[in-house]
Formats: sequence, structure tokens, C-alpha cells
Amino acid sequence: MGLMLSSVLMAAAVAAGTAWGQAPEKPAYPPPAPPRDDSQFGTGIQRTMTLLATSTPTHRHTVKVLFYGQSITEQTWWKMVADDLRQRFPNATLLIENRAIGGFASQVLVKTAEADLYPFYPDLLIFHVYGSHLDYETIIANTRRRTTSEILIQTDHITKDEEINEETDRSKLSPAQWSAWMNHVFLPDVAKKYGAELLDQRAEWRQYLIDNHLPAAALLKDGVHLNDQGNYLMAESVQPHLRYLPNFPDAAWRDLVRTYEVGRDVSWQDGKLVLEFEGNRVDVIAGQGNRPGTPARVLIEGQQPSEFPELYTFSRSSYYPYTGWPGLMRVSSEKPLILEEWSARIKDASDDLSSFKFEVFGSKTGPDGQGTNDKRFVSNSGRIVIDPSDWSIARSREFTGKPMPAGFEVKWKVVPLFVDEYVAPEIKDPTRGTVTTLAQGLSNSRHTLEIIAGGEGTPPIQALRVYRPPVKS
Repeated sequence: MGLMLSSVLMAAAVAAGTAWGQAPEKPAYPPPAPPRDDSQFGTGIQRTMTLLATSTPTHRHTVKVLFYGQSITEQTWWKMVADDLRQRFPNATLLIENRAIGGFASQVLVKTAEADLYPFYPDLLIFHVYGSHLDYETIIANTRRRTTSEILIQTDHITKDEEINEETDRSKLSPAQWSAWMNHVFLPDVAKKYGAELLDQRAEWRQYLIDNHLPAAALLKDGVHLNDQGNYLMAESVQPHLRYLPNFPDAAWRDLVRTYEVGRDVSWQDGKLVLEFEGNRVDVIAGQGNRPGTPARVLIEGQQPSEFPELYTFSRSSYYPYTGWPGLMRVSSEKPLILEEWSARIKDASDDLSSFKFEVFGSKTGPDGQGTNDKRFVSNSGRIVIDPSDWSIARSREFTGKPMPAGFEVKWKVVPLFVDEYVAPEIKDPTRGTVTTLAQGLSNSRHTLEIIAGGEGTPPIQALRVYRPPVKS
């Protein structure tokens, strides 16, 4: 069961994401009251918060944060949260991205996450989406199976006055009371099941509206999207969860990412650095040395990483004109990929794009077959698979009201999540770890890594870092 976005959400989907700019100055609105019980705040994201809080001027941890969801997540509150993190943790190297797509409910975002979310492999995912609860859980489950990312799940904010007094007793709720059940039963259960941080934003908004004698509309600009005060409140709701708890047990995350120091935990022998590990990703942290250009071969189970089909992924496809919506929500394959760029040229299309043909071309593969949007397409090489539900251009055409330009193509490329040779990079800032990912996307199981020095001497390597997702497939 699931609910698609309302027409109000759809109408604002593009506008919400086209002008992020700089976060506004913090406005002078009544602050939210302190939470009645914050004892669990931050308990689900302590690996991320530990990396941030223990960064120093001489040892700066790199921390990746991804905001993902729909047009609500595109609004300016996320920049307030990002700025707050940068101000509170100036010694950390923060890589913060927002890849939300307005108008894409969970049953659509579950497709785009294949290019947007799992390859990015954030330390922290801040997530909110409407739509099917089944696809919602699939996104959370996949994140925990395919990455070591911690997840902060946001419940829905209040959009109607009747929601202020809605039933919250889980024993009295069923999917028939969709919004209340989703927020007070399903999302808390999913957070608990997958070890995610739960932000009960709905409760925060309810209390704020009551305390300040406001109707729900006072925080909204169109019945769903946030106005300036709503953005302020959402940022103020998220920030208290992003706190460091130095005395909180680390058993849940301690072994998900392990660093093996060269010379202590693993050593060069006869020009080889060998590590047996369990996980789906392994990185090299460069060490100081005078041989930055010396290449070394990388082998996993005796094979080059490029020989593993699962270490290739597709990028997000190009957009339909006038939108921030990818023309293809997902591209998959049946045969091993090679590194190349792809395009699908649309032809013989009806005006509303409900019917069209297309031809697929790879920059190395060449012409690779033709198809129609109403049938599953498998290219001649087997490297491209497109299901009818993967196309979004008819939806984009309907939303924009603008016809498809002549010669329109959807483009994407194959992205490597590996290197076959490790060449130690120049270390420009010794306070920040210089990291190279050797392989990402392996089966979450035991592997043997070999780094074999080439030429004279061994490349300077300080450590190897292994990532083991907490949920097995």
C-alpha cells in the first residue's frame, strides 16, 4: 500500500530544487521547546558523530553526508543543517550532498537510489520520502545491506490541523489510517529493525504548533511545502539528533569500518601487501613517501577488480528539459559492463510521449538495438536493460506541458567503483587522509586483497580500510 504525491507536491517539485543557493540567515522565530525526552537522540548515528567530534587540526576525518528524498528535502532547511555541522565541527572534512528529487515518491526513488545513493556510500544518510511503505523499507534495507551508512529517518511533518490531535496509540492504528500508522507504527518499526536513528518530526511540529497557538498552515507555503518558519523548525528538529555521545556504547558500529595499519596489522612481504577481510569495500590510505608515482597491481581473489561485474555502476541519467527529473529512473544490465558512455535517442514519439521508440548507442559498444517504451528492452550486447516503468519522460512531459525537443536523447555512463592499479597520490594536506577506493560493491563476504608492488620499492601506504555492511543479503 502506498500513496503517491499530491498534485501540490508535484507542482512544486522542480521549483523547490532549482535555486538552492546559500542558506538564509537564521530567522528570529520562536524557538522550539526543549524535548521532553532526548535520551535517545543521536544513539543511531554515533559512528558519524564520533568521526566529526574527534577530528583535530592535525587529523581531520572525512565525513560524507547525503540528504535524500523529495522536494521537502530539497528545501533550504538542509543547508541550515549543513552549515551548523560545518560550524560545530570545523576540523572535519565534510562532504555534504543533496541528491533529492522533487516529486519522486518511494516507489520511484527506489529506482534512482541505484545511481544516487549506494554508489555514493555516505557515512550518514538523512532521509525522508512519501509513498509506498514497501519501497520505503527496500531503500532502508538496501542501504544497510550495501553500505555502512548510518541513517537518520525523519517522520512526516504536520500539514493539516486535524493531524495535531491524531491517534498516536499504535495498538489503535492500522494502514487504514495511513498517515498516522506510517508515522507512529511503520517508521518507528523500520528504524528499530535496521538500527536507524528516528527523528519524530511529527511530534516536534505538533508541540511547536500547540505551544505557539499556530495552525498547521502557519509553517507552510502551499499546504505541504515549508515556508521560512517551517524550514527553520525542520532544521531545529534535525540538529539536536546530530550530537556526539562519548560514553554511549560503540558495539553496534565499532567493527563495521576497520582500519589496518601497515607495519602493525599488515606488512609488506616480498613486495606484496596481503589482507584477508570481510566486507564489500576496501580503501587505501596513502602514506608519506618519496615514490608517489610507483604503480602497484591490485588483485582480489587473484583477479583484477575490473573483472568483477558488480564493481561497475550506472550514473544518474540526463534530465528531461525544464526539469530536474532524470529521463530514465534506472538502467540495469544482464551482461558485464565496460567503461563507456551511453545514450538512448527517442524517435517516433506521440505528443504526450505515452508511446515512442528509441535506439541505444554505446560509445564503445556502438549501436546496440532498438525498442519501444511499452516493452522490456534488452540491448543486443545485454549491457543495457530498460523496463517500461524505468522511463520518466512522459511524466515530465505532462508536468512541464512542454514538448520534447527534436533529436532528444537520454544519456548516462558506466562508472567504475574500482582501480586495477594503485598509484599513490601526492599528499597535498597531511592533516587529511588521502584515500583511494580499490573496490566497492563486492559481495559482503570474505575476500583476499593483494597489492603487488611494481618496479623498485613499495608504494607508500599508511593503512587499509575495510567496510562491512551490518545486514547480510
